[in-house]
Amino acid sequence: MVNKPWWQTTTIYQVYPRSFKDSNNDGIGDIRGIISKLDYIKDLGFETIWISPFFSSPQADWGYDVSDYYGITPEYGDRTDVEELIRAVHQRGMRILFDLVMNHTSIEHPWFQESRNSRDNPKRDWYIWRSGRGNRPPNNWMAIPGGSGWHYDKRTDQWYYASFLPFQPDLNYYNSEVKSAMFDVARYWLNKGVDGFRLDIFHSIFKDNQFRNNPSTFRYLPTDDLSSGWFQKWDYNLNRPEAIVLAKELREIVDDSNPEGLLIGEVYGSDEKIKSYLGDRNDGLNMVFLWKLDKLEICARFFRNVLLEYEAQYPLPYTPVFVYGNHDLRRLFSKIGPDVRFAKILALYQFTVRGVPVTYYGEEIGMLDGNFSARNARDPMGARFSWIPDILVNKLGFYINRDGCRTPMQWDNTDNAGFCSADAQPWLPVHQDYESINVKSELACPDSILNVYKGLLHLRRENTVLREGTLDILDEADGSHNLLAYRRNYKHESVLVVINFSDRAREFKNVTKCKRVLFTVGMDKQGNPEEFDFPPYSGVILGDSW
Repeated sequence: MVNKPWWQTTTIYQVYPRSFKDSNNDGIGDIRGIISKLDYIKDLGFETIWISPFFSSPQADWGYDVSDYYGITPEYGDRTDVEELIRAVHQRGMRILFDLVMNHTSIEHPWFQESRNSRDNPKRDWYIWRSGRGNRPPNNWMAIPGGSGWHYDKRTDQWYYASFLPFQPDLNYYNSEVKSAMFDVARYWLNKGVDGFRLDIFHSIFKDNQFRNNPSTFRYLPTDDLSSGWFQKWDYNLNRPEAIVLAKELREIVDDSNPEGLLIGEVYGSDEKIKSYLGDRNDGLNMVFLWKLDKLEICARFFRNVLLEYEAQYPLPYTPVFVYGNHDLRRLFSKIGPDVRFAKILALYQFTVRGVPVTYYGEEIGMLDGNFSARNARDPMGARFSWIPDILVNKLGFYINRDGCRTPMQWDNTDNAGFCSADAQPWLPVHQDYESINVKSELACPDSILNVYKGLLHLRRENTVLREGTLDILDEADGSHNLLAYRRNYKHESVLVVINFSDRAREFKNVTKCKRVLFTVGMDKQGNPEEFDFPPYSGVILGDSW
């Protein structure tokens, strides 16, 4: 059996640079701060680091509004720091992914500044410009966060399109010069040693070139798969077939520079549409983020159904991606509540299923969302919706102020949680629970969520069955839908995982050949390997070789 490529078996840790570690006490995380914590990430057992954007940017959307893809925002460092970061990651035997925002630039990017100068500017067609319908926008396309995606520019009496926020104009990928320029950006960083890219909102990168109106629907709030929202079906401005072609072209660019390079896409849509980005011959993006775990339910049936769906939709050679949160989503602990037992079995699940687990910084210590009103948001999304009363936002389940999931990393129990010095002012307030929830305290506690993450990551890294094996879901063992059991298989070896998602004790009769306890969560390692009594929210990993 041929060994799988590294990216099919890796574990990914996402760093949000502004909030990870401040090295110069200006209250803002930076590249050298990340370098200083690489040993922490490696010691935990993670193998790949994904870093959110630090390219030159006015920081209107905290880096997702790029003004120079070759430059570095000064408050994060400079190009020398970034090159040192790449070397330092590789010296530790890890991989590094950059966040590449291809769909749009900042309104302050020189390309857009030229484009808006006149209708006959050579870079006019680098962006999406159209004349309006009288005083109205060119068509009915809405931006993903709501409101028209069209924005009037009186200088040339035309409208430009932005899929996200008004200061993030979309590039026009029907223009071959745009493609060439962005492919050059990818080549540049690959040649610097980057191991691949996370691709931001890749599903919106092409729009209908006939500019047809989206069909109407009664759906107001966007669906989870972003197929419709704001009273329209997003047929003509999202998930266009040309984006699939671009994914394959970009894959060729990466393969030419680094045959083992990774492209992992942020795309939304039905499973059929998402899977199409991977290519009918597995020649598109290597992987795409999957979102079923964002709105999780605390029951075995939910997690069993996720496995059934992912195994059916993304069988080998495809690789599902298991993610609970990121820089745009409510933190895991804020979704599941304060019970650390449940968080531990979620980690057990994420690190033992077939696929690539992605962990957002602070998730491993149980960080919670900061409680910020949208009225005081530093997040442009929060500011955009600050007119909505907080009570209504919470009742409807909106997550509009992403400041909450971006608070500084909690390293210890000193002032400012070790993110920056006590006399510095962090760019966002540190969460008030930092004295009890922090890396230093949890490393010293053998039963902490952090040490559960560490133990699982090390076991996964050392166990070929967990890294490369296939997955079989066992029948509902206790007949009450509370236990989830699945077996990983590789060559002649197997590993059995059993998890009790219930708040009650459950019994499990083990009729498999897996009898050797490799890891437990919430239960004693000793006992009868053929019949287990599972306490509430507990689990075990069993191996079959001695």
